[in-house]
Amino acid sequence: MPEHPPTTTTPAGLWSDGLGRAAIRSLQVLAVAALLWCVGWALTRVPLALIPVIIASILASAISPLVGWLDRHGWPRPVAVLASFLAILAVFGGLIAFCVALVRAQSHELAARFTNGIRQLEDLVSNGPVRLSDEQLASVRDGLQHFLSSGSFGTEALTGVRSVGEFIAAMVLMAVILFFFLKDGHEIREFLLRLVPGTYRATARTAAERSAHVLGAYVRGTALVAAADALIVGVALVVMQVPLALPLAVFVFIGGFIPILGATTAGILAVAVALLSNGPVAAIVILVVVLAANQIEHHLLQPLLMGKVLSIHGLAILLSLAVGTMLAGIVGALLAVPFTAVGWAVVKTFTRRGESEGSQAVEDGPATA
Repeated sequence: MPEHPPTTTTPAGLWSDGLGRAAIRSLQVLAVAALLWCVGWALTRVPLALIPVIIASILASAISPLVGWLDRHGWPRPVAVLASFLAILAVFGGLIAFCVALVRAQSHELAARFTNGIRQLEDLVSNGPVRLSDEQLASVRDGLQHFLSSGSFGTEALTGVRSVGEFIAAMVLMAVILFFFLKDGHEIREFLLRLVPGTYRATARTAAERSAHVLGAYVRGTALVAAADALIVGVALVVMQVPLALPLAVFVFIGGFIPILGATTAGILAVAVALLSNGPVAAIVILVVVLAANQIEHHLLQPLLMGKVLSIHGLAILLSLAVGTMLAGIVGALLAVPFTAVGWAVVKTFTRRGESEGSQAVEDGPATA
């Protein structure tokens, strides 16, 4: 009976079966993940340059329809860009300057109100259902005074001054980048698309157009939702005669750009100011108004204004917020949802999903990297 030679598996055969193909695919995924991690790590080393570029790209996506509208109505392109750019700067700069002036004008009244409010809180804590002794209150006051007079507070103050300087520098750089994105956005986008292989260039161009459309619609929709929240809370603050009603409403508007967390944080600040300046009754009223505004935002305004644009489940938004906050703090929370929306638009484009949505892309969208 003839003997069969023992079967030997060649090195090539190790990778040809199902387990081998899975191993190859796993190695490819790990290599791509390592590359992405290295790129992300390198980009996070230069936040002063990276963050202004990202924010300018998002703002340019939102403002470019206005530039395109002026361009179609006979305005020269440079004039349309300059007019849109100056209008945005004037609105935000004027609003911030007015809020700062209002805070300075009411500083003495605020100090008196807050002192009285702290006394009321002490009385409430001392005589309320959950009582604290005078020794416990004195210990808290001594701890705060020790922190304010210690070297750590001075270090934190110096760190804050440095952060303010970096913030101003980043805002100036962002304004310059925004101007050039509005002016030369199409040329910048076409230059970047030349780096894409020819077989994928048309798909990449469609993905860029969809991304610009999603970013612009997201910013405009978020601005409308945040403005509605700020109006509701601001009217309540004015009716209850809470000081700094306008600055607090502006803070609510800014917080509206951070989903889930921002509006809640801004509302807590408004409630705290109402509690310290006007007492617990006003604070309860403002709290009810803030909760009602959040419900209106989540169940009416966001589905109406942004549901069709984002098409992202709430769980995905929550997870992206968690990851963004962990990686980049408040800036990561601010940019997490736009990044997720753009990523989903790119994935749908390259997987040939949502083809009908591509026809709705804004043709005048800016060049965003």
